[in-house]
Amino acid sequence: MASPSFQAPKGTRDILPPQSTRQRALIDLFADVVERASYGAVSTPMFEDIGVFLRLGEATDVVTKEMYDFVAKDGNHIALRPELTASVVRAFVQHRPATPWKVWYEGPQFRYERPQAGRYRQFTQVGIEALGTSDPELDVEVISLAADFYKRLGLEQVTLLLNSLGDATCRPGYLQALEGYFRDNIAELSEQSALTLDINPLRVLDSKRDQDQPLIDGAPLMVEFLTPELAEHFDQVCKGLEQLGIAYTLSPRLVRGLDYYTLTTFEFAADALDTAQNAIGGGGRYDGLAESLGGPDTPGIGFALGVDRILLACDAEDTFPAPSISPEVFVVDVSGAHVSLELTHMLREAGFTADRAWDNRSMKAQMKVSDRSEAAFAIIIGEDELAADSVTVRDLRGDSGQRLLKRTELISYLQTQLR
Repeated sequence: MASPSFQAPKGTRDILPPQSTRQRALIDLFADVVERASYGAVSTPMFEDIGVFLRLGEATDVVTKEMYDFVAKDGNHIALRPELTASVVRAFVQHRPATPWKVWYEGPQFRYERPQAGRYRQFTQVGIEALGTSDPELDVEVISLAADFYKRLGLEQVTLLLNSLGDATCRPGYLQALEGYFRDNIAELSEQSALTLDINPLRVLDSKRDQDQPLIDGAPLMVEFLTPELAEHFDQVCKGLEQLGIAYTLSPRLVRGLDYYTLTTFEFAADALDTAQNAIGGGGRYDGLAESLGGPDTPGIGFALGVDRILLACDAEDTFPAPSISPEVFVVDVSGAHVSLELTHMLREAGFTADRAWDNRSMKAQMKVSDRSEAAFAIIIGEDELAADSVTVRDLRGDSGQRLLKRTELISYLQTQLR
């Protein structure tokens, strides 16, 4: 068989049934979890002025290496969104909704990076953003919603990592200490991290290179530089999580991959994934982001969860299988009168999932298709049934055999069997 002329671009893939149905079910479940907490759905463009995403940090890989950007026909410099928080905050700044503004989203992001298991150049995330209050109990609510979502999926091997990154009042002192530490030991840093150090010392902590790990393990900790007020904020977050029974692990070198994070920062790791890249979501506060995009100084917090990685974790724990897309009833029509067109329409209007065969195939051929469909019942119409305004209902999965019914009795009978 010859190879097709065109294939999905590298780092992308086609998502076919039943996996597409599973992904949609995951998004629907996420919506149910967060909408119970009064988060409304928001949708933003898949591309923005590149300036929106430059706020992610000039030293981050997302900005320096991974953005898909281009100059549009009108001369504007545009980028496909590599993440959604900046887009949502841009929408907040543009439209100025009342606060607290609590929204959720789902949709594709784009990053030019090395494809690997659960990581693609076009990938889907779900997430929430809440703007307008710095109350530490909002931090707890946000984190708890992600934890509740994983629980609803049936995931049990998930670890919550927690840290505080301080803010502009204490971070300069920390950055100075961090930079001094790394410069005193620069010969031990990887070449890439030495270059990153010149731009943002904090980003060095995000390095996953083996060469850098011993030095990172001995680096100063942000928590040692927190002001009393910020330490109290973080303490209230920890106590709130404990009050809700949500276990966490303090991770004092957790910085996440974007520069806009302040104060509470968190990440969820799937322990069932046998890989160093086991993060399945995370987020934190970004209290200065709205102001940097031209809006008022507005505190905010949120998270983004990677759908592909989450589904890999579900596979590893053998949970959240793909929902069935099998029809409940399958119409087999050998009457010669094209009754299946009308009958499938009637069944669907009555709330049943229904399918049929095509091309006027034989009874035997249609029954084979019916069996492959995994339908619960076959509705058979031959010449005799047509003449008597009846149908034969055959149980394909149970032991009730088959029976002849008037067409007017079909819906009520199926309701007793399938509802």
